[in-house]
Amino acid sequence: MCRVTSGTGIEAVIFDWGGTLTAWHDVDFHAESLALAQAVVGADHDVEVSQRLLHQAGDTIWGRSRDHQQSSTVADLFAEAGLEHDPDLLEGYYAFWEPHTLTDPDVGPLWEALHERGIAVGVLSNTIWPRAVHERIFERDGVRHLIDGDVYTSEIAHTKPSPHAFRAAMDAVGATDPAACVYVGDRLFDDVWGAHNAGLRAVHVPHSAIPRSQVGHTEGEPDAVVQRLGDVLDVVDGWR
Repeated sequence: MCRVTSGTGIEAVIFDWGGTLTAWHDVDFHAESLALAQAVVGADHDVEVSQRLLHQAGDTIWGRSRDHQQSSTVADLFAEAGLEHDPDLLEGYYAFWEPHTLTDPDVGPLWEALHERGIAVGVLSNTIWPRAVHERIFERDGVRHLIDGDVYTSEIAHTKPSPHAFRAAMDAVGATDPAACVYVGDRLFDDVWGAHNAGLRAVHVPHSAIPRSQVGHTEGEPDAVVQRLGDVLDVVDGWR
């Protein structure tokens, strides 16, 4: 495993999205499934039945991500539930999530400061959402122009903690040496253990109450812990 040593330059800092660039929120996943059910089409559509099937399907696809690092899309979720849907009817689903998507106020100043130091900024998110939804969020919050490269696992075959996902994020920002890259995230399995397994340093943002069903087989030991995102800059400066 490659690890950064003192004095090694930092090429890139790559960030998780939910619970890292956004505040952690406890989400009612039954309500989420009800929002998804509004996009189901078909003559035999029953909202309560669809809600139950979609909730079960969500558990299944995220279990595959946790245990096998297999990625999925929103379309895969409906297919797993055995339901047809109209993508144009998903706006209510994304509206359900909107209050949970607000970008942390530290993000803009932090990313600007990293750029001033010649360090690339990346995003790597385990997500079933299409790229356009994430881009719309970053655009809304005025930080999209500060991202040098972003990878959403709905577009690739693997999810974190697979090294393939971290390599894709490095490629997206133009970084070549994992030992010169830092990953910032809120999960000790996906983000910390995963980053270390791929040769990156890991910074933990420890404010998320990760449900037991989402905790993987290993909890990594972070290289640094920050209580707010802005503190990442001091950590990176110390490693530079």
